Amino acid sequence: MMKFNSCLINFVIFFVIFTMTFVSQCYGDLKVGYYVRKCGKYNVEEIIYDVVKGKATKDPNTVGHLIRLQFHDCIVKGCDASVLIEGKKTEKTASPNLSLGGFEVIDTAKDILESVCPGVVSCADILIIAARSAVSLSGGKWYYAETGRRDGRVSSQSEALANLPSVSMPVQQAVHLFASRGLTKEDFVVLLGGHTVGNVHCDKFQDRLYNFHNSGKPDSRMNAALLNSLKNTCPRKNIINKTTFLDQTPNSYYKMDNGYYKEIVSNRGILEIDVNIANSPLTNSIVKKLAYNDDGYFLDKFGQAMIKMGRIGVLTGKQGEIRRSCRAINH
Repeated sequence: MMKFNSCLINFVIFFVIFTMTFVSQCYGDLKVGYYVRKCGKYNVEEIIYDVVKGKATKDPNTVGHLIRLQFHDCIVKGCDASVLIEGKKTEKTASPNLSLGGFEVIDTAKDILESVCPGVVSCADILIIAARSAVSLSGGKWYYAETGRRDGRVSSQSEALANLPSVSMPVQQAVHLFASRGLTKEDFVVLLGGHTVGNVHCDKFQDRLYNFHNSGKPDSRMNAALLNSLKNTCPRKNIINKTTFLDQTPNSYYKMDNGYYKEIVSNRGILEIDVNIANSPLTNSIVKKLAYNDDGYFLDKFGQAMIKMGRIGVLTGKQGEIRRSCRAINH
């Protein structure tokens, strides 16, 4: 169970609210503190934070869910909350998105905000603020989330399938994908650091245990002790698709730290893409720098990368809408 220092959290919230009143940091039509004085006496970001905190306290997997949810939204059509829309052939129905979680957190925050200031706060911004809250609650550094997005009206399963990186995507291909979204190869490696929290189902890596690339053998790059442990969790004839932690560092399963990088440089990565970035000449120096510096280095970089990712394909003005429900476009 996650435990949070309430005094410290209250101070952080006060400091951020106080700072937002006097500081305007803008990127295009986005800015820090966009919702200040737009919801009467209510503080939009504090409401979202409290919802995330309540859920994460009961279910620590919420942290990983919300970070992953922002990634899966932004990398496809941009940060427009299109991943939240339900219906036939929407992004939500694409195979990489079937294991997403955290939707109920967004719904709860949206319901509260609609009750106090209807039609003001976009689902896209709720998602971004919720992810930032999750990072902070799990030991990450608080970063200023830019807001002012509007929600998209289109959600396509085929676009999700075409744009979401697979767990076995070659590093060079992944770097090109991120570059097309305005993100550097360092951003790519840093954002994969989200794997330091949360878990993954056996079917996402089971081939590495038994039949890597149809070789009939395990992936030789996997640490032998980890291999045996994962085989116990994920037997060859796996009737139940169990889960395991993406970062196997003891007592660090739900904590934002650089344990993930320390693990993958020791051949203890779970997913193929984790192993690939540790070994590729394109990215291995970045991985080592993140592994061998202290946690603070990674946490600074992670917040910066989340902000940059939050700028992808943003809709503002009349380009989008403010949905009444995050699960459906307005009619």
